[in-house]
This record gives sequence, structure tokens and C-alpha cells, in this order.
Amino acid sequence: MKRSALLDTHCHVGAYSDPMSVVRDAERTGTSIVAVTEDPDEYRRLKTRLGSRREIEVALGLHPLRAASFTPNDLARFFRFVPQCAWIGEVGLDFSRAGAATKKQQLKVFEVVLTEAQPGRHPLTVHSRGAEKEVIERLRDARVSGVMHWYSGPIGPIDDALAAGLYFSFNAAMVQSNRFASLVRAIPADRVLLETDGPYAKSRGRIAYPHEFNDVVRDLANAWGTAVEEATSIIGENQARFLSQTDTTRRLLR
Repeated sequence: MKRSALLDTHCHVGAYSDPMSVVRDAERTGTSIVAVTEDPDEYRRLKTRLGSRREIEVALGLHPLRAASFTPNDLARFFRFVPQCAWIGEVGLDFSRAGAATKKQQLKVFEVVLTEAQPGRHPLTVHSRGAEKEVIERLRDARVSGVMHWYSGPIGPIDDALAAGLYFSFNAAMVQSNRFASLVRAIPADRVLLETDGPYAKSRGRIAYPHEFNDVVRDLANAWGTAVEEATSIIGENQARFLSQTDTTRRLLR
């Protein structure tokens, strides 16, 4: 990854109507992508479809809102794919109304993930809606590198996440939300990364794409009281620092 290039740490590439055009646009602009998946079968299919691409890492996922549907075979496939993957996600917990009924299953699945994730090898991009405290505590105890994806929880647990060495990824929907000001005050600039969560997150009413980070960086720059160029440099340094913690993802830095 070039020094000035930006990294999308959480993108559902396979969910776009034309995934290959998303990949081509990202490659054209030098944008790197962590292409998250929601289960081992999606990981296998996306790896096959994308092939070997220097600017893209396909992440192995077990989405918390699908925990109740995972079978022993799904978990066995997860175990089998872990040694070959360089990034894990989307994983985590969701105790919101959407996931409250499957809390027990989610905890079991997340425990599997954290048992298999190897510190120094597998960074995680992590879902934590309604379960921020539980997610942060488990990541801290596992001592893995992690990015809090689209953090929407209370401000209080953020200090614990920072103490655990975790980062936070911001997307277009976040910087346009009413909570942006309080979040950006609580999260130091040197712990901020980028994500699209495309195609689910929207940028001013449009689907967000990995090659279109300009608005997000501009809004972060305004919040930090700095120029866009300086904000881009800060984010680039954060990316390099985060990725340097793991041997298998250093190629994204080149």
C-alpha cells in the first residue's frame, strides 16, 4: 500500500451488486480493502472470486446475528480456514433488540473466534452493538489486535478500549450522525481508522464505496481542526502502526 493510500478496514465487497467494479475502482485509486465476510462459506467463495490481489485481504467471519444458525460444520470450516487467513471479521456480539434472543449462542461463537485468533497474526474487525463492554473485555483478555467497527455505544467504555490497544473505524454514516462530535472528542486521533461498511452504510444518501473516502476524511479534519492533508497523514500513520502489529498483513503497507 502506498504511503498516501487509505485502507477500508470493513467492507462487504461481496454484497455489492457488482463486486468486481468495486475492486477495480479501489485498485485504480490505490485504496486497500479488508473484505469482511459473515460465515466461512462466504469467505471461501469470495477468496475464489477475488483471487490473489495485493490490495485486498478477505477476512474470515462469523457474524454475531447469525450465531444461532451456525452448525458444528460451520465452526469446523472456521477452524480449517483460520491458518490461511490474515484477518478475521465480521465477528463480535450484538445484544441489541436484533440480537438479544441469541445472546448465549453469540457468546459461544465469539469465544471460538477469540480462542482461534492468534495475537500478532489475526487482527479483528469487531461488531459490538449493545455489547460494547463485553466485547472490549474479551478482546483485552485475548490480547488480539482489534478495530471497533461502527462504534455506536456509550462513551464510558471507550477508555477501556483504548487501554486495551484497540482502534475505532469511522464511516460516512458515523461522521454525519448526531453522535459524531462526542465520539471524535472521546477517541484520540491516533486511534482512528476508516471503513465503509458498504454497501450497508450510506454517504449522504448514496451507497458508500471504498474509493470515496474524501468526505469522511474532510469531516474528521474539521473535527480535529486540521487540514485534510494532515488528517490523511494521521490516518495513514495509524494504518501503518496498526498493521505493523501483525506480520501477515504488512503487505498491505507496500
